[in-house]
Amino acid sequence: MKVSIITVTYNSGRTLADTLESVLRQTYTDIELVVVDGLSTDNTMEVVRQYEPQFGERMRYVSEKDQGLYDAMNKGISMATGDVVGILNSDDFFSADDVIERVVQAFQQDEKTDAIYGDVHFIHDGEPDKCVRYYSSALFRPWLLRFGFMPAHPSFYARKGVYEKYGLYSLDYKIAADYEMMVRLFYKHKIGARYVKMDFVTMRIGGISTRNIHSRLQISKEDVVACKRNGLYTNIVFICVKYFAKVFEFKWWKL
Repeated sequence: MKVSIITVTYNSGRTLADTLESVLRQTYTDIELVVVDGLSTDNTMEVVRQYEPQFGERMRYVSEKDQGLYDAMNKGISMATGDVVGILNSDDFFSADDVIERVVQAFQQDEKTDAIYGDVHFIHDGEPDKCVRYYSSALFRPWLLRFGFMPAHPSFYARKGVYEKYGLYSLDYKIAADYEMMVRLFYKHKIGARYVKMDFVTMRIGGISTRNIHSRLQISKEDVVACKRNGLYTNIVFICVKYFAKVFEFKWWKL
């Protein structure tokens, strides 16, 4: 079973090496890395080319103008030749060397499994050993989508056939296309998915969806639209419930 990992980059030269190193350390080797760059102006592509010999034929990349993050993800999925596809952001890295091995094992245990997902944790840049927030997907159920909850997207791996059957990321959303994808797959199409109790990815604090109050308001509005388009009733009050729950994910005593 080949696993395609999609890494989208734009001026990611400072953090990309950590991402690539974590892929190279994976105990499972039937991995294809697809790097989709949005015409970076820093040394991102130099880093990619520097690591290319270590990946050999397991790495493919493209650097060209795109319409943003989700368009780049779609390009990567379209380029992927693996049986299973996952996304590893260019400022994130795998939390353990056997993440992909565990992913493959989960798929092999049940051929009816369309997707698997796990946990992720967050760190401050420069403090890789200090967890400041732990996002567990253990309690996720599709009905919780109406309250803005979804599996940790960086831990989400799906068979490529899922995207071929149900579509790629919608470019109608600036921030919430990953949430819309989860609503579409889990609620509308009721894919068969399994939770794997494992910390998949280490993420640096400061993503686009958590930058400020304006971003939170925009993503909440987009979440409501995403639900409506997929036949799931919700409203802005329901969606904001997730922000109260997130308080318990932070490791306040370690900040």
